[in-house]
Amino acid sequence: MTSSDGAPPASVPPGAGIWVDADACPVVVKEILYRAAMRTCTRLTLVANQALSVPPSPWIRAIQVPRGFDVADNHIVAAIGAGELAVTADLPLAAAVVDKGAEALNPRGELYHRGNVRELLDLRNFMDTLRSAGMQTGGPPAFGQADRQRFAGQLDRWLAARRR
Repeated sequence: MTSSDGAPPASVPPGAGIWVDADACPVVVKEILYRAAMRTCTRLTLVANQALSVPPSPWIRAIQVPRGFDVADNHIVAAIGAGELAVTADLPLAAAVVDKGAEALNPRGELYHRGNVRELLDLRNFMDTLRSAGMQTGGPPAFGQADRQRFAGQLDRWLAARRR
């Protein structure tokens, strides 16, 4: 595993971090996260199976994991703590971090928590079953400005709640 220069100061509380499933995370979302981490002094860790370039900051690091099915997801689940946030569009990963007491936010701005993640995962699994049976279910629309704004707003609300 590799990490960028610097590490957060020792005074950073363990529950203050954001973990990013970075392989499929849109660049614009990563840029929002970089700015937010530096502005709020929040530990941000991007996990991917490829090398990532991140801005130099003691608050931001990138971890490269070996290639393989769910290796990055498994790393995030093992490392995340209660009260932290995972940024991912992967519902099984979101459900796993929620089970550990964390929350998850997808790049389109939907927050996953104990009250909704199981229902959304069940719906996803049902749609997978339909697709496996040959049914055309369509996909999500292209990522756009409204998605970016929803993500930034939800991230700001999450960060503000952590400062209280």
